[in-house]
Amino acid sequence: MTTNINILYNKNTKDIIINKFNINEVTTMKALSERLDSLTKEQMSLYGKNVMLGGGTPGPCLVSGKGIELYDSDGKSYIDCTSQSWAMYLGFANEEIREAVYEHMTKMSHIHQGFDTPTRYLLAHKLASIAPKNLNRVSFTVGGGPAIEAAMKIALKNVSGAKHFITLMDAYHGTTLGTIGASWVSTKSAGKYLGASSFLSAVNTNFIRVSNPYCYRCPFGKESGKCGYECAAQLEDTIRRGSSGPVAGVILEPLQASGGQIPFPKEYLKKVRSICDEYGAVLIYDEIQTYCRIGEFFAADYYDVEPDVIVLGKGIGAGFPIAAIIIHDRLKGFEMAQAEELHTFANNSVSQLAALKQIEIIERDNLLENTREVGKYICEGLTKLKERFWQIGDIRQVGLHIGVEMVGDPTSKVELDVERSKEIKERAMENGLILGTAGYKKNIFKVKPPLITTKDQADVILERFEKTLKQVL
Repeated sequence: MTTNINILYNKNTKDIIINKFNINEVTTMKALSERLDSLTKEQMSLYGKNVMLGGGTPGPCLVSGKGIELYDSDGKSYIDCTSQSWAMYLGFANEEIREAVYEHMTKMSHIHQGFDTPTRYLLAHKLASIAPKNLNRVSFTVGGGPAIEAAMKIALKNVSGAKHFITLMDAYHGTTLGTIGASWVSTKSAGKYLGASSFLSAVNTNFIRVSNPYCYRCPFGKESGKCGYECAAQLEDTIRRGSSGPVAGVILEPLQASGGQIPFPKEYLKKVRSICDEYGAVLIYDEIQTYCRIGEFFAADYYDVEPDVIVLGKGIGAGFPIAAIIIHDRLKGFEMAQAEELHTFANNSVSQLAALKQIEIIERDNLLENTREVGKYICEGLTKLKERFWQIGDIRQVGLHIGVEMVGDPTSKVELDVERSKEIKERAMENGLILGTAGYKKNIFKVKPPLITTKDQADVILERFEKTLKQVL
């Protein structure tokens, strides 16, 4: 059969028009591409009514990209400092990834989790070889939230009788029913209860929050570098006196992203490691946003503080969906015969191949070094802007994990008002610069472009940001 049904919409008469077209017209990649390119704004607006979104920041309709730039349906270009949810380390339309995936797709794509594949073996071995020395077993899944849940399962399996987890204020660890209770979206941080409140009857509430080491706004009123790490002491006291029964694990991002782009002090992490050892809790690093982005493969290496479990997601797959956990040799892991961790797409060979190829490119092209150098270069440029714009209260940078906190007063550090912050982001978009914001804190801008960003491109980022600040402030 060579025909199919094409449903069109006449916006003038509001009638549905049903046409037949030859299906052979769209069987080639070129024909399908042309069909996508031919969609009008009116059609996209109409078809958009069929899409249901549960979150995200509104933006233009993007149709293509190359390197660190994206292009919308009007042909306007943007430098993307969000790397599309911090996932596109090699930028857009990377030829080597495309060719590797295309070649692999001639052999296989999806394989059931129970079957062995070379790609799974190779990626697991590669991750273990670059991870801290005592973390050597890998389990794959399809996204960051399920990977956090996998880490929680490992903790519960290894700490008898435990059900509670310690997480930090303003943390974000996903929005599945198992993780949304650990994320700020289930609290009133934004001034009201958000979407998580719709699911409270089924949300995992076995999370106990403690203060994060937010040195710019110390919750204990201490001065950075002159404190007694009261935040770590509070964590210990909570495990000792605030939890009914043993704590299964402590989940934290070594550099808190949604919480404000906050690099944690090394001494804090050392103390948390010691506390977990003393009380038998599993230390879980959520490295979904720190993997490679901070100039090392793992924040565990950057800080030289080894966790029990590392969670990976987002950028690991070069734009293909994949996530993973890597666990310490001393922990009991998953057992296949027990069906403890089963996902249909946990053995997606395409995503595994893309992840492997990306690591190869990162190592070959010294992209971790580039991440350190360009990140430092951007930070230096932002620091110069800070001298001219007092509204820049703080700049926090490790590699290309950069946060710019805007204030309404440099002395009191009161946050820049929401409307002004919103205007900065919108005007930046008009100027061809896509910025992210930190969770509910719209006054903190994330500058996290792909790891391939050059110093010349960094200059353009700084120029567009400066232009935006001049226009708004």
